[in-house]
Amino acid sequence: MENVSGKAPVHLWIVGGLATLWNAFGCFDYFMTRTRGADYIESMMPAIDGAAMMAYIDSFPMWAAFGWGLGVWAGLAGSILLLLRHRLAVPVLLASLVGAVIGIGYQLANPAAIAGMEGGFNAMVPYLIIVIAGALFLYARAMRQKGVLA
Repeated sequence: MENVSGKAPVHLWIVGGLATLWNAFGCFDYFMTRTRGADYIESMMPAIDGAAMMAYIDSFPMWAAFGWGLGVWAGLAGSILLLLRHRLAVPVLLASLVGAVIGIGYQLANPAAIAGMEGGFNAMVPYLIIVIAGALFLYARAMRQKGVLA
């Protein structure tokens, strides 16, 4: 890895730290869901029947489940690479964005018919995830162009 000249801007540490926390939660959510943590699922969405939610998740085609995993794990790796000021943060965060679009795109095209998921904050979360993934990619790309990442 090349040496990066100059001191990293403070906003890099703030954005990178918050991104790492955000993506670590996404990985935890993915892990708990894929390992069938029913108590976790019910604690996160008390208005939703955990068994119905798991049945919905289990119905995802392989490519949608792959997109979800790619989105969260690449997001965490990209956030850590951003903190390390490594240029690979850019393509890894792009992979995270692509994964989020694939995984969440399927969910938006095939909404759950589960009571409690419609409307309110639950309806906004998928869009928020895609916006944050896109913003992190654009931020990392801008930092690479400014010579902050090497």
